Amino acid sequence: MKDLIAKFFDKTFWKFILVGIANTLFGTGIMFLFYNVFHLSYWVSSASNYIFGSILSYFLNKHFTFQSRDNSPKSILRFALNITVCYLVAYGVAKPLVRYLFSGLGTTLQDNLAMLGGMCIFVALNYCGQRFFVLRKADNSEAE
Repeated sequence: MKDLIAKFFDKTFWKFILVGIANTLFGTGIMFLFYNVFHLSYWVSSASNYIFGSILSYFLNKHFTFQSRDNSPKSILRFALNITVCYLVAYGVAKPLVRYLFSGLGTTLQDNLAMLGGMCIFVALNYCGQRFFVLRKADNSEAE
């Protein structure tokens, strides 16, 4: 069990966290701007976060975090599939869960809380997906 935990929380994890911080600031700014200033819907606002943020994330994680040299269309497709699945699961779970837990609050506050919750779920799912599905070859061959 210790080996599994050590493998999961190695230097690659911390690089992913650094990239995630930059990407989160960028994407979250877009998401809340679209929802609260431009009054776009929950789904359009949260999806915009991941459309724009995923482009930034792909390049930063590919080159900095996982040091992948894979330039194949297959790698990009795996990345897009991972992002899509993580997004749908995270935000699909967050919205009804927040509506249930905070039923007494207004819709705008519920949606903002759901977007924050969705972000947290997404980060965990996305890390696992990128590390073990999308860019796994670079990670497995990394010399530590």
